[in-house]
Amino acid sequence: MTKNKWEERPIGVDLFAGAGGMTLGFEQAGFDVLASVELDPIHCATHEFNFPFWSILCKSVTEITAKEIRNNSSIGERDIDVVFGGPPCQGFSLIGKRTLDDPRNSLIFDFIRLVLELKPKFFVLENVPGLAIGEHRKFLVKIINELRKNCYEVEEKYQVLNAAHYGVPQKRIRLFIIGCREDLSLPKYPEVFTQASIYQSNTEPGKFISKDMYKLPFCPTVEDAIGDLPEVENYPELWKKDWAIVEYGEASDYVRQLRCICPLEDDYSYQRQYNLQMLTSSLRTMHNAQTAARFAETLPGKMEKVSRFFKLHPQGICNTLRAGTNGNRGAFTSARPIHPFKPRCITVREAARLHSYPDWFRFHVTKWHGFRQIGNSVPPLLAKAIAAEIIRTLGVSPIKPNFRQKLGEERLLQLKMSQATKYYLGSSE
Repeated sequence: MTKNKWEERPIGVDLFAGAGGMTLGFEQAGFDVLASVELDPIHCATHEFNFPFWSILCKSVTEITAKEIRNNSSIGERDIDVVFGGPPCQGFSLIGKRTLDDPRNSLIFDFIRLVLELKPKFFVLENVPGLAIGEHRKFLVKIINELRKNCYEVEEKYQVLNAAHYGVPQKRIRLFIIGCREDLSLPKYPEVFTQASIYQSNTEPGKFISKDMYKLPFCPTVEDAIGDLPEVENYPELWKKDWAIVEYGEASDYVRQLRCICPLEDDYSYQRQYNLQMLTSSLRTMHNAQTAARFAETLPGKMEKVSRFFKLHPQGICNTLRAGTNGNRGAFTSARPIHPFKPRCITVREAARLHSYPDWFRFHVTKWHGFRQIGNSVPPLLAKAIAAEIIRTLGVSPIKPNFRQKLGEERLLQLKMSQATKYYLGSSE
């Protein structure tokens, strides 16, 4: 791609990028995210597979500088439109122990440092709601004061947003802090998607819309999200690999978007080259007969008593998908939901559907890494809603690309941690 084509769209930088949920959401809104920073080599490899045409910098934000980000991407000396990211949130989380001296809390100040060094027009900081509660609020005061001392304005009426209000079939609540250079206007927070707004985007102008449709939040159901997926038990090859060529069922409007059958008018992402009949990220899980029986007996929308896994209700939404912990903290895998119709846990692809990832987006071939990558990420459609407000404030008209991008090499999704570390850092673990 030539330099001129990159310069047609506003540009962004993703810090704490993970596999790329926020990168994708900002791309869908019309940004080119020319540089992403991520410490975990496995996440970097997955990010590179899905966004091979941009730069992924495998380094800690505590050690990287704005100069490195600019020099190791196609940004150069260009003015950056937005910097965004979600520093690790365990130190602020309402789940488990909350400690002010958790070393991960200080990463927020590295985010701020890089914002001040990169000097973007706008920034978006994502975190758990616990950051704004109790003693942890003092971090917000420090953040706001530091930014204001350096010519940035911050929206003090920060908002906690639920992904389920922005077209994602999952209850996922996150805090978003938005700011801008003091010579610019602050963006608004995105309005909740209503049945009326979805109806208007999919029907002819002038069609009748009832008053109730303006009041009711719109959210796809679990069945809307995964009902068309073939049953993995019908594909024995999924015991050994995470993909198969399959026959899909009838697609809901939500799934037509994720399968790229009928992309939304306001989706400004680059289309990817991939096989529409391929089911990916679907490695099967072995459950013993006793576990399968307990899963089958559990009512939809209820918790299974022994495993404490939540069984999805087909007409409801998914509970919050969590990541578990890193290997250096015991490699704990967070509980995966039980499929609404089958006595098994959901697959990585089913989790991705419930997180609003399109089907071309792939994850590491192992289930542990795949679920960790999804659970750590911001749902793309939620990120897109925020990014669209920044596009609107910039006053630019988003450009819809008219060509398809290639995905990266599949070997990136198969790397072990030692291999990924050597690939990005030049040494083995």
